[in-house]
Amino acid sequence: MCDYSLHAVASRPAKVGEMLITTSFSGGTRGFAAEGEPNVAVCLLPGTELAFDQDVKHNQSWIWTKAPNFRVARFRKIDQHNAYRHHDALELPDGNVVLVTHLSSGQRASVLQLPVTHQPEHATPTAEEHSNRNTPASAI
Repeated sequence: MCDYSLHAVASRPAKVGEMLITTSFSGGTRGFAAEGEPNVAVCLLPGTELAFDQDVKHNQSWIWTKAPNFRVARFRKIDQHNAYRHHDALELPDGNVVLVTHLSSGQRASVLQLPVTHQPEHATPTAEEHSNRNTPASAI
């Protein structure tokens, strides 16, 4: 769920509504941590939507920081075929993709929405589906 570079760090899944902070973890990689849990990486699922307090800032090089005038982003995985590359990224509204490890540290973002996950076929039926099961087919 988290990038390969965070496998040695304690982690947990993200929750809707929580505030995350871009954090530098041991080994020099960056990711998200929740307020009050600076040593725990918060892992995002592809499709998770984030809203930043300020414009998203990321490092273009060792010296420059770029702020592309966007405060929202969608988490996604990239280059998954390459085992030794960072995969965690944010897609900005203009289509540009920024690696999470390139985000400037200390930015605050709230989790707006988690992606819809696939429901298993044996999921609990809705009330409507349940009532239709108890109604003869000729009455439907």
